[in-house]
Amino acid sequence: MMHTIDSLAAELQRLRDRPGADAAPPALSLFVIDVHGDAAEYARRLRSVISPAVRLGSTADFEQESLPVDDVPDWFAAVSSQDPEQAPRFARAGCDRYAEHTGGGRPWELQDWLYRFDPDEDSRGWEWWDAAPVGPSRVHLWVDSWGESFFGCQDLLWAAYVAGAVRVDGPAVQKSAVWSAERNASR
Repeated sequence: MMHTIDSLAAELQRLRDRPGADAAPPALSLFVIDVHGDAAEYARRLRSVISPAVRLGSTADFEQESLPVDDVPDWFAAVSSQDPEQAPRFARAGCDRYAEHTGGGRPWELQDWLYRFDPDEDSRGWEWWDAAPVGPSRVHLWVDSWGESFFGCQDLLWAAYVAGAVRVDGPAVQKSAVWSAERNASR
């Protein structure tokens, strides 16, 4: 999936404000995320990680050796560093769950993770669409994957787990009407 300055701006807008039900593409990919604690707080944490990365996609010089990390939450920077013990418990537990989910996948280094948001990088096969609590400890995360059922999303799984996910199922391609109905029901 190629990302453009315009698509990154639209993605950033969706991170700030839930999109209108009429704005969806024909299909979206759904991740069902179970969390410990408050689902709304989890959704805010996840947005707080993805937002600065998407913003970097439209502003950073990806030819540089490292990207600025000033807007990245401290807890995410800590869990994505050489010293993850400084991260909060939910993030450290998410790191372990990510490794279990991926069959031993290694933690993402912060700079490697941020470089996935380079608009010229085609390995990020998704764009943020929406995330909303659908129960006290469950969040539905919706992404635009251009209708593909298989796409590069390890970077998204890393963020989802270290933001506090206990379990992540998906992606499952759904007609956008499923998201629209869910969105309208949660108003």
